[in-house]
Amino acid sequence: MSSDAPTAAEITELLAHWWHRYDEGQIEELRPYLTADATFRTRTDTGTTDWEEFVRADFEGADEIIFWQVKHRAASPHPLRHMTLNVAVDRTDGPAADFRSYLLVTQVVGGSPAPIPGGVLSGTAVRTDDGLKLSHFELTLDTQDSIPLDERR
Repeated sequence: MSSDAPTAAEITELLAHWWHRYDEGQIEELRPYLTADATFRTRTDTGTTDWEEFVRADFEGADEIIFWQVKHRAASPHPLRHMTLNVAVDRTDGPAADFRSYLLVTQVVGGSPAPIPGGVLSGTAVRTDDGLKLSHFELTLDTQDSIPLDERR
């Protein structure tokens, strides 16, 4: 196994494989992209939407993550398209890299793509003997109305 940390390009490709399989409902095919002890968290930035229970997740271990993903995806629209944008590596440690990226998500309404809340994804990708895997995945969905930044502070 190489001890080189994954690059932003490699993480982008890993996430592209993840989202394609997720969007197509091939949830069991996500398992090889997770470490056995992976952590998985999702939430909204406000915690006040009508659909909080649907998106909130806090799981540890590939089996728990896959179990939740099967139920969550089955109740989600199709077609659904997730796009990971602007992947940036924040920190490296041996074969691991912490990253951040934006997530853009669309569904189809009236025959046209329609945005649904995306957000900020942070995580850790680790190089293993079995390839690149996610050991941490944390998604915060954008639900706050946009206002000037200096008013937000």
